[in-house]
Amino acid sequence: MAIATSASTALVILPQLFTSTSNCRTFPLHRWWSIKTDGGRIYASVSAATSLPTRPDDLVASIVSKVMQTDRGVLLARDEHQKVAAMATELQKFCVDEPVKCPLIFGEWDVLYCSNPTSPGGGYRSSIGRLFLKTNDMIQVVEAHDIVRNRVSFSILGLLEGEVSLKGKLTALDKKWIQVVFEPPELKVGGLEFTYGGKSEVKLEITYIDEKIRLGKGSRGSLFVFQRRKPIS
Repeated sequence: MAIATSASTALVILPQLFTSTSNCRTFPLHRWWSIKTDGGRIYASVSAATSLPTRPDDLVASIVSKVMQTDRGVLLARDEHQKVAAMATELQKFCVDEPVKCPLIFGEWDVLYCSNPTSPGGGYRSSIGRLFLKTNDMIQVVEAHDIVRNRVSFSILGLLEGEVSLKGKLTALDKKWIQVVFEPPELKVGGLEFTYGGKSEVKLEITYIDEKIRLGKGSRGSLFVFQRRKPIS
């Protein structure tokens, strides 16, 4: 039952969840000067500023490159998480005005990254939990007009396959925020299949959307990066 609970947590949190260019902006980092004298000579040092891409396509490519092969953020160091956050903040400047009405939200999405790596799944995504339970896929499907389906597939010690799925109803709260109310989760482990628990809900902000990726922020501030599974025809 512990497996069911943690996998359900993953699904509940999963949703927690263009055009213009400008001159190159510099992301403000701490700048310091160290000045001292030694026999009349003056030494000075200054930290180098780090510039971010300013084109949306370049920002998207940089974010995807940074988070790929990191087990959805688990393997990233703290400073790498900060770089992802900085690029996401820059990218959201190019978001359409009303992303909740944008048809690009529909489709199948892989969860590539979460700024709080243990959020999508709770305890089983911790260092100890990942020794026993490996996450294979985290997928979110948004269907017209208001259906959200989340699915997490996993394996236990590499021997037993399982899956947890949730179906929810999406409601737009304003231009960027949505609420999803989920039905009780369904758990499949081996040949067993059953429904357990009660309803749940999440609120999330869509901060960027295009043909390739979607960025979302949960009500507690966690950043999620979703990548479209199939190209738009």
